[in-house]
Amino acid sequence: MNRLLQQDGVCLEADAEGLWVSGDVDFGVAAALARAGSAWLAKQPADACVTLDLSGVERVSSAALSVLLEWTRRARAAGITIQRVRLSSALASLTRVAGLATLLPVDDAPR
Repeated sequence: MNRLLQQDGVCLEADAEGLWVSGDVDFGVAAALARAGSAWLAKQPADACVTLDLSGVERVSSAALSVLLEWTRRARAAGITIQRVRLSSALASLTRVAGLATLLPVDDAPR
């Protein structure tokens, strides 16, 4: 894994499969997190298939969902397929309440 960001207890790592986030994502770190992940996505080939894994984000946070949606927009604009999205149970609940679950290929299986 390649560490892309370590800030305020939040860690963003990348490998050949995709992006992995852990920690409590809040609005204080969301912009830096979105930028770091977007920069990684910009370096991927247009036909790439990636996983966005936020299963390590335990606190319910609309900031984390904002980052996820930004990455989703960037990936789609670049022709990158989001193969799966992994969410913590807290984020999965928020995603359902926000009506976003149908927009994302959420993988309910544990990693």
